[in-house]
Amino acid sequence: MASRLAALIGRAKDPGLFPGSELSRLYFALTIGIIVRSLPATVFRVFAGQEEITVRCCVRRVILLVMDGCGAGAAPDSAAFGDSGMPNTLRHVWEAVGGFQAPTLARLGFLAAAGIQPPPDDLMADYGRLQPLSLGGKDSVTGHWEMMGVTLTDRFPTYPDGFPEPLVAAFTKAIGRGVLANRPASGTQVIEEFGAEHIATGKPIVYTSADSVFQIAAHEAIVPLDSLYAMCAVARELCEGKDAVQRVIARPFVGSPGSFTRTQHRRDFPLPAPFNLATTLADVYGIGVVPELFGGVGFRDGVRTQSNPEHAAELARAMQSDARFIFANFEDFDMKYGHRSDAVGFARCLEEFDATMAAFLPTLGAEDLLLITADHGNDPTDASTDHTREYVPYIRYTLKKHAPKAFGDLRGLAVVSDDISGYLVLPGNTMPSNFS
Repeated sequence: MASRLAALIGRAKDPGLFPGSELSRLYFALTIGIIVRSLPATVFRVFAGQEEITVRCCVRRVILLVMDGCGAGAAPDSAAFGDSGMPNTLRHVWEAVGGFQAPTLARLGFLAAAGIQPPPDDLMADYGRLQPLSLGGKDSVTGHWEMMGVTLTDRFPTYPDGFPEPLVAAFTKAIGRGVLANRPASGTQVIEEFGAEHIATGKPIVYTSADSVFQIAAHEAIVPLDSLYAMCAVARELCEGKDAVQRVIARPFVGSPGSFTRTQHRRDFPLPAPFNLATTLADVYGIGVVPELFGGVGFRDGVRTQSNPEHAAELARAMQSDARFIFANFEDFDMKYGHRSDAVGFARCLEEFDATMAAFLPTLGAEDLLLITADHGNDPTDASTDHTREYVPYIRYTLKKHAPKAFGDLRGLAVVSDDISGYLVLPGNTMPSNFS
């Protein structure tokens, strides 16, 4: 930062770029230095001749990356959430494929946090696990809300026998057509089973899972996206009271019988989030599904990215912004491989993410805090295609010199919001010793 400022001020003194008296050039150079040192914003831009110069000020910033579905061992209450056996997503993926190559995640302590291997000699970050405490469910909304300080004490409703008849009747009346399925199912399997009938009748496929979700699948050529989203909005209004499901989800697909494929036009319609850290900050740069999980409240407007490569590209753009908090979800682990019981694909996705991290770490600045965690588990080796109630890895990384350490298991994903508010020194918080 100091060298960049010196270069900027030096250019301001250059008569070729700034004509005028030596005194006026010196005054302008000193003014630049004063403004940059006093700005509360993260990025300051100044025009030197015809060139725009961007200077990143010494302001703290947090980048939170959520590796969706990457659990690190059964939580103590996993059986109460319907998990059979002892789910352990990351370790079971490692064992199922005979190991995978993730040297950057290893140096960050991620593999050690997951109980896969001891920390390496060149460990870079503090690591451990977080135990979920929120009772809402074992899903993305519950996990992300808890990270932002919302720990729910009641379960969201689930429907192991399908949705009740009064709710289905109200929905079919509102949309003017019947529905297919109405039972818990794997998304890809239910589309294969009912897709042909859906094409023939135009009836949407309604299904749920072990999570509190009302999912509506429709072929994009039969039910246009706007119509599908309108159906979801109707369902969101009807799902209230004892049927206040956590999320209504649009699940569009294309193709023909035997080769149906879900598209990247999924859209989530969650319950409104209670007051949380994102609400407090009110200027969060959300990536992927994150803004939707909070109904957009507290988040900047942006483009909805749909895959890990798209999220990585948006993360690079976010790093050039003036946002103090960047909150990204990388969901391919969960969506493409966990729910489809594909341990090989899951391992490959981890290796690809490791390469993403290797390219990303050098972009961090001296005042950046990188946090990496997960929202729940999704063990592709168990008998179910549903999420699993697990501990999640938790990584804290900064460029500030300190001896990296293991901090063990901490209670609650709300540790994340405490760390963020402490690091950014928000009102009512003092800076934790972790970041002094």
